[in-house]
Amino acid sequence: MKRKYFGITASVGFIVLLGCSQPTQKTSSVELWYQQPAEVWMESLPIGNGRIGAMVYGGIEKERIALNESSMWSGEPDDKQEIPFGKEKLTQIRKMFFDGKIVEGNQWAGEALRGTPHSFGTHLPVGDLTLSFTYPEKEEATAYKRTLNLNEAVSTVSYQIGETSYTREYFATNPDNAIVMRLSADKPQAISFTLGLDLLRDAEVHAEHNQLVFEGQALHPMHGTGGVYFEGRIAVQAQGGEIANDSNSITVKNADAVTLISDIRTNYKNNDYKKICKNNIAKVMKEDFGTLKQKHIADYTPLFERVSLRLGKDTLNHLPTDQRWKRVKDGKTDSGLDALLLQYGRYLTIASSRENSPLPIALQGFFNDNLSCNMAWTNDYHLDINTEQNYWLANIGNLAECNTPLFSYIKDLSVAGAKTAQTVYGSKGWTAHTTANIWGYTAPSASIAWGLFPTAGSWMATHLWTQYEYTQDVNFLKETAYPLLKGNAEFLLDYMTEDPHTGYLVTGPSISPENSFLYNGQNLCASMMPTCDRVLVYEIFQACLQATQILNIDADFGKQLEMALAKLPPIRLRGNGAIREWMEDYEEAQPNHRHTTHLLSFYPYNQITLDGTPELAEGVRKTIQGRLSAEGWEDTEWSRSNMICLYARLKDAKEAYKSIQDFERKLIRENLFSISPAGIAGAPYDIYAFDGNTAAAAGIAEMLIQNHQGYVEFIPCLPEQWKDGNFKGLCVKGGAEASATWENSIIVDASLKATANHTFNIKLPQGKNYSVSLNGKRQEISPNDKNCFTIAMKKGDVLDIK
Repeated sequence: MKRKYFGITASVGFIVLLGCSQPTQKTSSVELWYQQPAEVWMESLPIGNGRIGAMVYGGIEKERIALNESSMWSGEPDDKQEIPFGKEKLTQIRKMFFDGKIVEGNQWAGEALRGTPHSFGTHLPVGDLTLSFTYPEKEEATAYKRTLNLNEAVSTVSYQIGETSYTREYFATNPDNAIVMRLSADKPQAISFTLGLDLLRDAEVHAEHNQLVFEGQALHPMHGTGGVYFEGRIAVQAQGGEIANDSNSITVKNADAVTLISDIRTNYKNNDYKKICKNNIAKVMKEDFGTLKQKHIADYTPLFERVSLRLGKDTLNHLPTDQRWKRVKDGKTDSGLDALLLQYGRYLTIASSRENSPLPIALQGFFNDNLSCNMAWTNDYHLDINTEQNYWLANIGNLAECNTPLFSYIKDLSVAGAKTAQTVYGSKGWTAHTTANIWGYTAPSASIAWGLFPTAGSWMATHLWTQYEYTQDVNFLKETAYPLLKGNAEFLLDYMTEDPHTGYLVTGPSISPENSFLYNGQNLCASMMPTCDRVLVYEIFQACLQATQILNIDADFGKQLEMALAKLPPIRLRGNGAIREWMEDYEEAQPNHRHTTHLLSFYPYNQITLDGTPELAEGVRKTIQGRLSAEGWEDTEWSRSNMICLYARLKDAKEAYKSIQDFERKLIRENLFSISPAGIAGAPYDIYAFDGNTAAAAGIAEMLIQNHQGYVEFIPCLPEQWKDGNFKGLCVKGGAEASATWENSIIVDASLKATANHTFNIKLPQGKNYSVSLNGKRQEISPNDKNCFTIAMKKGDVLDIK
């Protein structure tokens, strides 16, 4: 059967919904919208409450709603993940490297410094809730519209059949911890359908008191034994009409309106999961739909609306989102779509990571397309950039509390990582390597080529310090951040050794993810103190040192850190002027490689800056240019979004915007989800990955506000496509929300609202004279030779610049 949607013919055995509104977009709302149903997963629209989520297709004859839950993992704890090595053998293998026996050292490391995962597991999708509809009028559907309103986190589908208008609303409520779906029409007795399940997991399904119940175990033999046990429930409440239960389906006939309520629970850290699922459904069913929606919006909207953004003049909001995307793919620009990308990244962060979420965002969040989990690299936690990128947006995007599940996960890593530190390296403290799961896997991966990265845990731990920098929350620093940072610093101090040739304190053998170098005609990966290790060790030691001073504790430990910092090698340039990726000036085996981990020193950290180390900053530029110009550059969602961030720090607006356009044209799909393209890392097809959406959004924010060089700077990397615009609510370190309006690339007004007591240095925008007021009182300012001024602010103070 074929349906026509505004001249577009689509097959309708697979998707669609009910509606009456015309395809016009409100300029006041931030939304994705479409004139036809989704036919594939990459066209469906995501909703989530931080624990459970769904992808809404919007079908007319048949609706699909792909269900997800964040702890739906296969695998189980693994006591034998590490190969015991210890301090004595570590000293021996290091001597090989120091004696120049690099090949032999790599061979030994490949055999003995790898992990042995047996039941690693992967996150898994649940499967689809299906609705098969019948209608009293046998006419074609018209006036179809499918939307995702980011202001309210509500997806709506509407259309008309004959004289009847149909509407569906979908949201994942955090206050009530459920997915809620409302089906309605403007005429009575118009709603008839059969509810079923098309699950991807083996499960027993039965109907129980107008509920469809399914339970089973999340198994995936490709990634080892074991898996969580789960139960899901879908409750049906009808106004009018009849409800009939079958053995594995529920049929509703001639209802005026229907509300569906879904919840899924697993036994991950939760032995009462069945009872909790049943009781929660019963509790939510006592609430009417209007109350559920009101509570959901009241909870979600204040988070999302902390930030607003307009870039250029958005003259294309009358076009559906997929048409706008196709225009950009065809070579056009769309500043409105650029702004939508930032807000979409924030939306996905809120949908995937709330304060009460049991787990942080995995490689695909929990919007799982059932592709990544069937790859060798799985839908897990990749700690060598992907998991970190998932959270690059949170602080600058005014969503600091969305980091909470990440910090809980780091605490779990620290417990498992203490065993890995002792067993593998004979060291105290804690560590974690490249790949991790929910079962405490912290050992190196099965191959050292990507897995021998003992500072991956350090990279994760730096997010704790970043949270303090943005919030200035001393209690958080004392109770949460510092203990975890200190544990990792203790590992590094105990693990590192002195290079007998230089006297530098070094790590190793370890890798620069996931790259390799040429040595005596061979392609090798392991070396002593790759640059990324140096960068991450410095960050951990500096964070801990500052924390000891702020908290006035551990003075002796602070002195240890100071002495260790003094012995770290410098960041150095290659002979070609680029940043060295390894301590030696090795030739890159893969000049087109997607990873540039040695550039962490420039973004997100500030060990290299334009002002402070201009020669090294130019080395960053040459490194980037070398990567991008290499034949076969591995252009993925995360590597391209990383380029946006790096070019933003370089204040190269032209190249930063070019990378935004490359990201939009090549690395997102119709629903604006970012993709890892076919051919990269062994993938035979495009695979959704969460990190591109958040890291690209973080890069856009970095183009609008920066303060990593010791001063706050507005619109530091503004492309001509954004010459007019404004933003409100982006955050800066020190504790403040920044806002700005500009015309013809010149600031009209800007402001800082302090969220903590702090003294800020502010760089005045060029182009005109500015006046400054604090809490409405004019202030005399004396800019220095860098056109900066210093002002002390208390929490709640508002500084205006006009």
